[in-house]
Amino acid sequence: MNKVTTVGIDLAKNVFQLHGCDVNGKAVLRKQLARRQLLGFVANLPRCLVAMEACASAHYWAREIEKLGHEVRLIGPKFVRPYVKANKNDASDAEAICEAASRPSMRFVAVKSAAQQDVQAVHRVRQQLVKTRTALVNQVRGLLAEHGIVIAQGIAHLRRALPLILEDCDNGLSGVMRELLGEIGDRLKFIEERLRQYELRIQRLFRQDERCRRLAEVEGVGPLIATALVAAVGNASEFKSGRELAAYLGLVPRHRASGGRTVLLGISKRGDRYLRTLLVHGARSAMRTIERRRTARSVWAGRLKLRRGSNVAAVALANKNARVLWALLTRGESYRPTPFSARVPQAG
Repeated sequence: MNKVTTVGIDLAKNVFQLHGCDVNGKAVLRKQLARRQLLGFVANLPRCLVAMEACASAHYWAREIEKLGHEVRLIGPKFVRPYVKANKNDASDAEAICEAASRPSMRFVAVKSAAQQDVQAVHRVRQQLVKTRTALVNQVRGLLAEHGIVIAQGIAHLRRALPLILEDCDNGLSGVMRELLGEIGDRLKFIEERLRQYELRIQRLFRQDERCRRLAEVEGVGPLIATALVAAVGNASEFKSGRELAAYLGLVPRHRASGGRTVLLGISKRGDRYLRTLLVHGARSAMRTIERRRTARSVWAGRLKLRRGSNVAAVALANKNARVLWALLTRGESYRPTPFSARVPQAG
């Protein structure tokens, strides 16, 4: 058998399919392994390129295989799909992964460390708690609306109004409804307490990482965005430019081009929705106070807001922030805002 130079692994829970090629691209390895057999088999292979889809458990297997001396590349599933031939099965997927990894223009996903995944886990659990709280708040508002009681949108309004509603004996609520609302109120208090604990945990992670502290110097970036970005992209070394990071986050315009005519559309909304949402919300927050500052960024954002509206300006500022954050991560520098210098017209 010729020497294996590239191996594609189709990951699963218990059964893994391997497809290996030699330096000429000829298939020299086709094998199915159980979970417990994978690392032992890969350890006996000569040093080669091992490719996998960036899916569940991929980063764990990438770290373990790297320890065995192999080079590991993770590929987004959407980039593997075009290389699947005929019917889709585990063997075809492994072959497609191997083929995609051999393309010189292929884009790869950086392997995340265990620490990065720990920070992401904190964010994911907190995000789920926020969704649960939002669902409970909407449920309470809907139940009360059926009894003619309307509460303004927002958790703060409900937090103030719910105890008063339960104490009011003249609002027509039955004992059953009051009991249900009391139980939901207790659940909301528990969730908010858990959210406070997770926010304190994120603050601790933020203070421990020097990169996060540098990122938070940018307007519209706080501990939440800084820790989430570092957990997602590390030092951003996989991106050649700030625009690539902005495109990865879905903050660049979609475009359609045909016959030399290009039409720009809304942002692509690709990549990590959670991180993109945080950046846009952070930009919205910065837009409220940015006009008070006299920097080149604040003047640009203020003019764009007047010309295109607050929503477009907020997304544009999020895009600019993503590019600045890339520069800070890759260069290891601190943020230096550019002062605004108004051009004075010359007399004459």
